[in-house]
Amino acid sequence: MLTEFHMMAADQGDDDGDVSVVLETKTKTKRPPLYKVLILNDDFTPMEFVVMVLERFFGMTHAQAFDLMLTVHKKGVAVVGVYSHEIAETKVAQVMDFAQRHQHPLQCTMEKE
Repeated sequence: MLTEFHMMAADQGDDDGDVSVVLETKTKTKRPPLYKVLILNDDFTPMEFVVMVLERFFGMTHAQAFDLMLTVHKKGVAVVGVYSHEIAETKVAQVMDFAQRHQHPLQCTMEKE
């Protein structure tokens, strides 16, 4: 680009030695914030149901879902995924609806990363 600029300035017959500088401004798009989707432990939802939810709504293998379910069971909460706001909101709604339809008190929430 510099070579092209100097050639353009020379073609214009700029004899006074002053060189104009052309600045290109590039708009930097800010990435949207991401949100963590969390599953909370409770004393009533069966472990198998939590595993099924993790497989069904978060695309985990059975082994991944089982390991994460144990983390939820032991620590009380676990991050099951990180998504854009809209996707996180949808995942939470899907899990909550599915749990309610199966009469389980499983809680799923989201928070800004």
